[in-house]
Amino acid sequence: MTTSESINEIATALAKAQGEMSGATKDSANPFFKSKYADLASVWEACRAALSKNGLAVIQSPSVSEGRVTMETMLVHTSGQWIRNLLSCEVKDDSPQVIGSATTYLRRYALQSLVGVAPEDDDAEAAQGRGNGKQQQSTAQAQAQSAMPKGFDNWLSDLESVVMEGTAALEKAWKGSKPEYRQHLTSTNKARWEDMKRVAAAAPVLESEIA
Repeated sequence: MTTSESINEIATALAKAQGEMSGATKDSANPFFKSKYADLASVWEACRAALSKNGLAVIQSPSVSEGRVTMETMLVHTSGQWIRNLLSCEVKDDSPQVIGSATTYLRRYALQSLVGVAPEDDDAEAAQGRGNGKQQQSTAQAQAQSAMPKGFDNWLSDLESVVMEGTAALEKAWKGSKPEYRQHLTSTNKARWEDMKRVAAAAPVLESEIA
């Protein structure tokens, strides 16, 4: 990450904006984990108004070179101060579909990381007893939920966010996490952890670069 010579004004503005941001709703299906995640539109929805209100804007510019897609993301302030980061990943081929998917992926993670947006579960339907005809949680599921360690959901979201960075990154995040989080995941949803490892093994290497 690089910044303008001074960042006092942009830092102040970002701190105010973060206090006004909501979490990004997980409203897109993830076929690998049979779960949902916050897509790019949801991340933007969570931060756009707060950023604009505090004189902040985000500029994202992709480039492609030698099998690698790079996303430059700049957070700029009306004062002229700025913060910039580069995020890149290797792609298997240069087809429009692959390049487009990689670009969207990089935009989403770069944006939420730079401005501080965290994904959150949209469980309003469950709370109201709705859910498109789905049955309510079983007693066993409810008990498992009640035994969930504090902060587990956020940890799981963070863990899933590094899956596409490959096996090494996933293992590092796993080993550096709290034992009770690992125990809860493997005891209540081991299949999900196995899916993460499978996807990480086949994922392109995602790298953060300092310009």
